[in-house]
Amino acid sequence: MHLHIDDFSQDCARILLQLYASFPRPSAVYVEDLCGPDQLDEVGLHSKRHLSCLGAMLWLAEEGYLRFGDTIFQEGIEEAVLSRHAFLLLTAPSDPLPAPPPAALPDSVRAERLSLAEQLHEALREGHSPTLKTLVRALLSSAPRMESPPAEHTGRRAP
Repeated sequence: MHLHIDDFSQDCARILLQLYASFPRPSAVYVEDLCGPDQLDEVGLHSKRHLSCLGAMLWLAEEGYLRFGDTIFQEGIEEAVLSRHAFLLLTAPSDPLPAPPPAALPDSVRAERLSLAEQLHEALREGHSPTLKTLVRALLSSAPRMESPPAEHTGRRAP
C-alpha cells in the first residue's frame, strides 16, 4: 500500500479547505495544525510525516493552487491564499459526486453540498480515505493555469 499517497491526499484537502475557510484573506498555514504535533529527533530534524505535509504545501503552490509570501522555517507558510483557479474548483460541483445531498433540502443548501469543498470536508469528517483520494485526484487533474510566475521563496525568515 502507498500510505504516503493517503497522507498526501489528506494534507492537500486540509490545506485547501483551511485556505478556503479564510478566503480571500491571506493566512498562515501550520503543519502542526494539519497533521498534529511533531517530535524533533535527537539532532533537531522533523519527522518524515511533518516534512511531507510541508512538501504538500509547497507542491500545491508550485502547481498553482495557492500563493504564499514565505515559509515559516519548516513550520508552515504565511500570507497564503487560494489561487483563482483553486477557488473556482472548490466552489464548483464535485465530479465525481460521492454522496448526493437529499432532494428535500432547499436549492441553495443542495448547491453548497454539491461543491467540491463540501465533499472534501465530508470525506475528511467521515475518514473515508478512498473517497478523499478520488476527490483530491479529480481536483488535481484540473491543472490550473499559472496566471503569473511564482514569486521566489527563500524558505527561511530572519528570526
